[in-house]
Amino acid sequence: MNSSAILANTRIVVLGDSLSSSHGMQVEQGWVHLLQKKLNQTQKAPQIINESISGETTMGGLARVDAILKKHNPSLLILELGANDGLRGLSPKLIKQNLIAIIQRCQQQKVGVLLLTMALPPNYGTRYIGMFKNIFPQITKAHNVTTIPFIFEEIMQSPQFIQADGLHPNAQAQPIILDKIWAYLKKML
Repeated sequence: MNSSAILANTRIVVLGDSLSSSHGMQVEQGWVHLLQKKLNQTQKAPQIINESISGETTMGGLARVDAILKKHNPSLLILELGANDGLRGLSPKLIKQNLIAIIQRCQQQKVGVLLLTMALPPNYGTRYIGMFKNIFPQITKAHNVTTIPFIFEEIMQSPQFIQADGLHPNAQAQPIILDKIWAYLKKML
């Protein structure tokens, strides 16, 4: 999607889970808010609308995407879902189908998609982790979407960037997350 298409509409929606909803911190500390601050430094700053919900699954995102697209009429959707599905051991086939359905609904509305790759902890077993991991490159190849490789790996291996729950990046990690997303997003603007 080119910059004139993005700037003509000026809305970017983030559809995600706790990793995008500023879980365990002030909204102003989360990467989505930091992205808006970064974009506000440009002449025609797109508006970022955060439709992320802590605990959201791909099925929940699919159930909400039509209403979100209708309400906000975005030019771009940043899709950060799948981790909660994987943590619940849901079928990789179902996760993939839900993500594809969300992407297709966006594409039908001429909304660009930036997909964030998710990953699972090692205790889910190599077979399940492998099937889960393959979801994202398969979607990228088949549906022509820009996909960001798993950006939380470095953060999850650094205790200083993790909240006390051991699962969620803290406020200190949010600028790092933003930088990794921005590296891909700026090419789409």
